[in-house]
Amino acid sequence: MRGIVEQINISPGGVPKLPVAEAFVSTQGIRGDSWAHPHVHGGPLQALLLISTGDLDQLIADGFPVFPGALGENLTISGIDFRALRARQRWRVGPVVLELTKLRVPCRTLDRYNTNGQRIQEQLYDAQAKAGDSTTPRWARGGFYASVLREGIIRAKDIIELSDYAV
Repeated sequence: MRGIVEQINISPGGVPKLPVAEAFVSTQGIRGDSWAHPHVHGGPLQALLLISTGDLDQLIADGFPVFPGALGENLTISGIDFRALRARQRWRVGPVVLELTKLRVPCRTLDRYNTNGQRIQEQLYDAQAKAGDSTTPRWARGGFYASVLREGIIRAKDIIELSDYAV
């Protein structure tokens, strides 16, 4: 599997996160990025959040006012079917090596994107995803967290590719 990092996003805390052309990625996340609720977000097992452009496109088609960075993701990625993502997969982005850790469970912070009586959280995550059932169309739609195994600089338009699975 292989895709492209369409956008790298950071913020001083909260959403949306805004684009930067390049960033240094450490085991704690992207330099210059922070979280509004660090007791819940961040840390080495949630250093980065990845979201698919395809999933954002579907949310937009469904009437939600989202855009790259809106959902708080650090990396907005195209070309990868997120339904194929699994914890313990290792991905290479330039010199950086990531290991997927867990699905993102969307919180109330995303309420700002609710529209026409629809809650965006219900479009991003469901009981099947919570149970670990990757056959749900909502699998990884809200994103996947990753830890950073090898630090380095990443740039928008870098290739992201599956390298292996942790043993």
